[in-house]
Amino acid sequence: MPTTYEIKVADGTLGILIPGMGAVATTFIAGVLAVRKGLARPIGSLTQMGTIRLGKRTEKRVPMIKDFVPLAGLEQLEFAGWDIFPDSAYEAAVKARVLERGLLDALKDELEAVRPMKAVFERRYVKRLDGPHRKQGKSWMDLADQLREDIRTFRQTRKLDRLVMVWCGSTEIYIEPGPVHQDLKSFEKGLVINDSAISPSMIYAYAALQEGVPYANGAPNLTVDIPALQELAKKKKVPIAGKDLKTGQTLMKTILAPGLKARMLGLRGWFSSNILGNRDGEVLDDPDSFKSKEVSKLGVLDYILQPDLYPDLYKDFYHKVRIHYYPPRGDDKEGWDNIDIFGWLGYPMQIKVDFLCRDSILAAPLVLDIALFLDLAARAGMSGIQEWLSFYFKSPMVAPGLYPEHDLFIQLKKLKNTLRHLKGEELITHLGLEYYDE
Repeated sequence: MPTTYEIKVADGTLGILIPGMGAVATTFIAGVLAVRKGLARPIGSLTQMGTIRLGKRTEKRVPMIKDFVPLAGLEQLEFAGWDIFPDSAYEAAVKARVLERGLLDALKDELEAVRPMKAVFERRYVKRLDGPHRKQGKSWMDLADQLREDIRTFRQTRKLDRLVMVWCGSTEIYIEPGPVHQDLKSFEKGLVINDSAISPSMIYAYAALQEGVPYANGAPNLTVDIPALQELAKKKKVPIAGKDLKTGQTLMKTILAPGLKARMLGLRGWFSSNILGNRDGEVLDDPDSFKSKEVSKLGVLDYILQPDLYPDLYKDFYHKVRIHYYPPRGDDKEGWDNIDIFGWLGYPMQIKVDFLCRDSILAAPLVLDIALFLDLAARAGMSGIQEWLSFYFKSPMVAPGLYPEHDLFIQLKKLKNTLRHLKGEELITHLGLEYYDE
């Protein structure tokens, strides 16, 4: 029989800490404020608009997810973050040009009150950005201690009951896992000696975990997906998740590729090109930062299509990803895909996808859901990697020795079954034979 977890109630206030107060973060914060004021609807948020089926279809029990599991309400959320620019959330949102000025002006007072703390930043990890609003310290460990003090101050001054941290900063350069990442002792020694294999995002994650704050990585950076920080997460009994928010083109791949595989249609090649003009596009114009994103994007198809199991259909398919910085486009990204497939008797066909998306509009509800679900996980006593949140990420974190599940629909099933499991409800397999055997 299912076992119900003892989940602590979501009373009090939940603070959401965000490294990187750019387009995604300000669109998320402004969106929550707008929904709280009744100015908009939380479209795209599973926690706010999604339902979950319980029991048999004939029982017709389909509550809202937010009514089924005890999630923090939007009115309980407080926001803070760090950035290399001192702009308030209002000023940053105006510069990002994602949301209409009229909506931002209706939220101006609240957005103006959200002012970033000085950031931990080192330009060699994000070469195309620089800003004056930065912490100074004699070592990485010193900077980590400053972040920990920021976290404690935010908790105390706002009288917060719980915290979560979601990285919304820029994509860092590609870093291979090395000796300093293998255990906590080596990592902490690396913080003291400023080891170059430790990036700012790792410092934020270390500070969060040391303070008992759940952490999610919304970028393709090597961050909590290293043994040292996973060891710390387990030691502190803190949940972690990541990495790289699943928006735009990769979202479409995880919708389309499972369909091709389900119908046993072959793939010869998948060419993906993107243009965008926001800060993310500028950062990704650097080859070292692009490699982090490229690795995150390229792995999706291999894991979904499983060419080793289906060599006749998917062996040696060609997969190319390109991102082009194009300032006039701003946050309105265009993802163009050419997909060469083949069907019965090997006859060729093509699919063309032109996704004119808004990157931050797709990302903002993911930040909300991840924050609320991480808080739920912490209150349920869950710690370490939260694979059930793979639904939200391009490169989902998994236990050593496992391959990540990229199929969007399997990911959603896993997420909802985890919620059922937490509440002691029967898991749903969709077998359905009982309706015909009775």
